[in-house]
Parts: sequence; C-alpha cells; structure tokens
Amino acid sequence: MDNILLSAALAFLITFFAIPVIIQVAKNKKLFDEPDERKVHKVVIPTLGGLGIFAGFIIAFLMGVPSNHAGEMQFFVAASVVIFFLGLKDDILILSASKKFIGQIIAAIILIKFGGVKITDMQGFLGIHQLPEIASIVLSLLTIVVITNSFNLIDGIDGLAGSLGLLTTLVFGLYFYYSNHLMYSVLAFSFAGSLLSFLIYNFNPAKIFMGDTGSLLLGMVNSILVIKFINTAGLAENKIIIDSAPAIGFAILMIPLFDTLRVFGLRILDRRSPFSPDRNHIHHFLLDLGFSHKKITFICVAANAGFIVLAYYLRNLGETIVLAILLFTALCLTSLVYLLRQRSRPRIKIIKQEKPVIASKIFSFASDPVEVD
Repeated sequence: MDNILLSAALAFLITFFAIPVIIQVAKNKKLFDEPDERKVHKVVIPTLGGLGIFAGFIIAFLMGVPSNHAGEMQFFVAASVVIFFLGLKDDILILSASKKFIGQIIAAIILIKFGGVKITDMQGFLGIHQLPEIASIVLSLLTIVVITNSFNLIDGIDGLAGSLGLLTTLVFGLYFYYSNHLMYSVLAFSFAGSLLSFLIYNFNPAKIFMGDTGSLLLGMVNSILVIKFINTAGLAENKIIIDSAPAIGFAILMIPLFDTLRVFGLRILDRRSPFSPDRNHIHHFLLDLGFSHKKITFICVAANAGFIVLAYYLRNLGETIVLAILLFTALCLTSLVYLLRQRSRPRIKIIKQEKPVIASKIFSFASDPVEVD
C-alpha cells in the first residue's frame, strides 16, 4: 500500500508543479491549439499538458514498482516513451495519420512481444476459450491500437478524456490492489495521480489541453490494464475471481471505446478513412443539445460508471450475453441523443423564387441587331 500511495502522491505533485511551467513555455514559444470550425474552443490554448502527465506518471511509476518486477516494467516504460515522442511530435509539428498509426504499432509490438501483454483466453466469449498464438497476437495488437486511439478521439472538450481516464485507472487500480498485482496497481494509480493533478488545469475553462501526448499515453496505459484484467480476473488461482471478465473490461472503457468503434464504423461505411475528422462523437451531439463542458463530462463519466455497475451485476449471465446487453444499451442511448439533437436543430424552409427577367439581358442576347429610329 505504501508503494501505491507514494506513487499517486508523487505523480500528483510532479504534474501539479510542471503544468504551470509548461503553460508559460508554450505561450512564449507560441505552441497553441488553433481553433477552427470543428473545434469547440474559440481561443488559442497550449496543447502540451501531456508533457506534465508523462513526467509525473513515469517518475512515480519507476519509483513505486518493486525491483522484482523490473523485467515487465522496462518494456512498459519503453512503449510509453515511444508513444510520448509520437504524441509530442504531433502536438508540435503535426503528424499524418499513417505515421501515427505506425508509431502505435511499434509500441504495441514492444508490449506484446517483450512485455507479454497478450489476450490469451476469451473465457467463453462466443464459445471461444484458449486462443492460438497468431490469433492472440492479432487480437492483442488490434485491442491496443483501438483503445489507444479511443482516448485520443474522445478528447474533444475540457476535462472529458482526463475524467474518464481517472475513472478507468482508479477502477483498475483498486482491482489490482485487492487481487495482489502490485505492479499493475502502481501503474494505474501513478497515472491516476497525474490525471487528477492535470484536471485542475483542464476543467472548463481549460488553461491547457493534454494533446496527443497525453491522450495517446492514456489510451496505451488503459490497454495494458484491460488486457491484464481480462487475463487474470477469471483465473481460479486469482484472489478475486470475476466472471465475464472480457465484458466487464469492455464496460470499464465503455464510453471512449464504444464511441470510437461507432465513429470508425460510420466513417468506413461512408468510404472515408477511420481517422478522418468529423463531428459525430457523443460529446458533439451533447454540445449541439446545449450542454456545457462540465455537464457533458459529468454525464459521460456517470454513464460509464453505470455501465460498469450494470456489467458487474449481470456477470453471471456469461460474456456474450453481457456484452450484447451493453452494446444494445449503448446503441439505444446514443440513438436517443442523436434523435434529440436532430429535433433540436432549427428547420429552415427554402422557398424557390423565379428569377425576374431583365430587359437588358433580352436585348444583349438577341441574335439580330435592332435598329431604333
């Protein structure tokens, strides 16, 4: 417990004192997020908050993890550094989607190949249990990339990604603490401490954004935590056994993960790149309904917590049924918000008017000249 408290407190303090310095440097160097027609903020705001999150998290994590876990830890740190520099370069210079995707693949390969972050057993989901090696690698790679991008895509308004990340890391951290997985608990609480400190500066009106540096790192850390949760929660030798672990893991990440999968699906059906920008995210729908940033953040965090509770109480029904209920519920709620948004939009009636005939145009287009006496 001392390691966990030390890590969380250290991460909080480092991030808390680093953010004001980062804000000042960003202002001096003019490193801002410029507003445009897609973005909800109307003024320039520094985007390097992820730098402070990374500093607090990585130092606290290295300080808090016991030395006997150094083998796994070094690969988590290596993947975090890859994601950090990938996000930092994108925040400063702007990277193409393809280059960002390649960087995420490299980080995912480090985690899978060397860190052992692999989904090996689906625990009966769709009748699937133990996975073949190739299927395990492909599924794990897809999971890490999708979750990493899910927090990047949900980071659209003040405080939303940070608050959802704080909820998910606390839930995972508590589970790993009570199930005696110390390193993963330290990992989760270190990030939670950094996020809590960052949110002081990120709640509306935000003084700084986490940028891709912070959101990609947040997604990658959650991908590690959820894969470890799926692999251990249902094991008989585990101290705390939880049925339907894959479905509950999905529920813990419900809002960012479902929103990303939904938006990706819509873009692919529209024959566009899954990474192309638009205003189809759930926070855009709620903004169009007139909700403030704080209210949207509260609604999304409360909804995510509700999905976790729902999945936990339905866990005895089995992974497939629980996940189907979660997806159906999320789809219904999203459809309801979408319909309310459509009804709230003002309808503009277009009246066609015939263009008046101008005499000068008649004469100018006449085929024969007209003589006037």
